[in-house]
Amino acid sequence: MPHTHPSLRPDRRRVRLATVASTVLLSLAVGVLPAGAAAPPSHSVPAAASTVSGTSDLDRKALRASLDAFHQAGMYGAYTSVRDGSERWRGATGVADIGTGRPMRPDYEHRIGSITKTFTSVAVLQQVAKGRIDLDAPVGDYLPELVPGERGRKVTVRMLLNHTSGIADYILPAFPKLLTDPQGALDEGRFRELAPEQLVRLGLEAEPQAPRGTYAYANTNYIIAGLLLKKVTGQEPESYITEHVIRKAGLRHTYFPRSARIRGPHAKMYESLYGAIEPARDYSVYNMSWAGTAGAMVSTMNDLNDFYRQLLGGKLIGAAELREMKTTVPAYEPEEGQEAAMRYGLGLYTLKMPDGGWYWGHDGGVFGAGTWALSTQDGRRQAAIGYNLMKYERYAEDGTPLPDPIGQALFAYMSGALSGTPAERAPGTAPVPVPVPLPLPVPQRLIAPEQLRR
Repeated sequence: MPHTHPSLRPDRRRVRLATVASTVLLSLAVGVLPAGAAAPPSHSVPAAASTVSGTSDLDRKALRASLDAFHQAGMYGAYTSVRDGSERWRGATGVADIGTGRPMRPDYEHRIGSITKTFTSVAVLQQVAKGRIDLDAPVGDYLPELVPGERGRKVTVRMLLNHTSGIADYILPAFPKLLTDPQGALDEGRFRELAPEQLVRLGLEAEPQAPRGTYAYANTNYIIAGLLLKKVTGQEPESYITEHVIRKAGLRHTYFPRSARIRGPHAKMYESLYGAIEPARDYSVYNMSWAGTAGAMVSTMNDLNDFYRQLLGGKLIGAAELREMKTTVPAYEPEEGQEAAMRYGLGLYTLKMPDGGWYWGHDGGVFGAGTWALSTQDGRRQAAIGYNLMKYERYAEDGTPLPDPIGQALFAYMSGALSGTPAERAPGTAPVPVPVPLPLPVPQRLIAPEQLRR
């Protein structure tokens, strides 16, 4: 029976960063475990961790406490890897299966969603270096039948990669029942096969989120980028990326899945859709053809840290291409007199964290799985985290965001892991808040809450 949920009515004025369609604005103070935080699910499990020796500033005790706080705030389970120089800390907390209590492990494979875009962009930039693709050429020069007319003439390859194309996302057209019967829509799509050309048509036919030249995140851009790779290389884009990006980086547990199942050990992945699916439902088995070169990949947190270290260290693309990748546009329009604290490049963004530092990376979200991977600019320090409950945020009847201890704890963990000062607090005491005046990518929301207004 179709239904809507009363909490799915966020006011568009409150979710003011409409151009960041797949993020949630949280103008909250961040602490490790806010007072009144939600109780964790049953089968609470302490963090597991391992360490590789070296000399760095990794505070393993603080990292473990901060990671456990993420689970204590209500996240089912999470796994993470933090690197500084030659030293690495891996941790896991909570449960991989809320039914059996199976504990999380640091080495689990995970659906990384939109982090796939960084890999796709690297592949395109490799072709730029070979002279086969011009970043400022119209996409219609390469794919005239796929992107015809004015858009084919005026949308450049660069606009695809930095989301300024003015092309809409295809997610809602591909899952039209999400607005009326969310669980039914996801269940029906579990084993459905969608061709990339079909996804592009859906995006081109949908109403644009912003005019061309303005940032508006859309998965359609990266499906087109994949088809562009196919055109200039003669290979399926997933095969090209595997051979020339994943293998070049030496990643052993990163791949495009060939079936609806993840091939290695992994957690179940639970989707709540802002409370519309109660209880949250496992979607770890899913045909990812709907995401393709925009978001289908599987990886581990170790592999992601290795990838971003090599990328930012100039080992996957040349210096000129890396400069292009790091040429950014604001990801939202800031208040007058303020700077945009998030800027998007070519499949890579930079984000200003509460410690004042700017970090590079990407985040990703698919049904049931969230991932966030960031690195210092010099590639020395990385933090990556994957977790298995998505769209856990809740909203009041008028659309006001309710307190979000899970998002707060996630941001606190990543901020501390990257800055080298993970937040700690004594049991029973209130956290020290850290102001976060920016849109939190926690992480890319396939469906932003304001899209579910009825």
